[in-house]
Amino acid sequence: MKKSIESYSLILLTITLMAFSGINWTVNDAELKEAEVIREVLLEGYVHGAFNELDPEAMSETFHEDFAIFSPNGNEIQKYPISNWVESTRQRKQSPEFDPQKNVWDPEFVNISVSGNAASVTLELHHQGKHVYTDYLSLLKFEDGWKVVAKVYHQHSS
Repeated sequence: MKKSIESYSLILLTITLMAFSGINWTVNDAELKEAEVIREVLLEGYVHGAFNELDPEAMSETFHEDFAIFSPNGNEIQKYPISNWVESTRQRKQSPEFDPQKNVWDPEFVNISVSGNAASVTLELHHQGKHVYTDYLSLLKFEDGWKVVAKVYHQHSS
């Protein structure tokens, strides 16, 4: 009897852990393929465009024209539009102080969740071995492909 209660408890614990683990057990092949496409889009236009190579053209292809970074400013929301970000990226790259050897960012994709034509991505960015940002990106799939439409983030203390 005691053995049966232990087995039942173990099964119940396993089911409970699976239910609350955050793993999406219903991911289909199409969503997995879309997640890989999103990963490649973000590597090219976000990680390399906005960070490593500072490529404004790649950024323009990756971000929707209405994209903004949203951050708190007191009790207000501050919006930083893509046009400003692309221009500041262009200026940083043209700066004599820009050193591509020191501008290496390592991405870690924590989560890519896809539901039809909507997706969210949690991405950690590391610079010189330090975890600098955790980004939360929202994407939509348009006729010409996936575009980042919004970003909120956390900058970690050094």
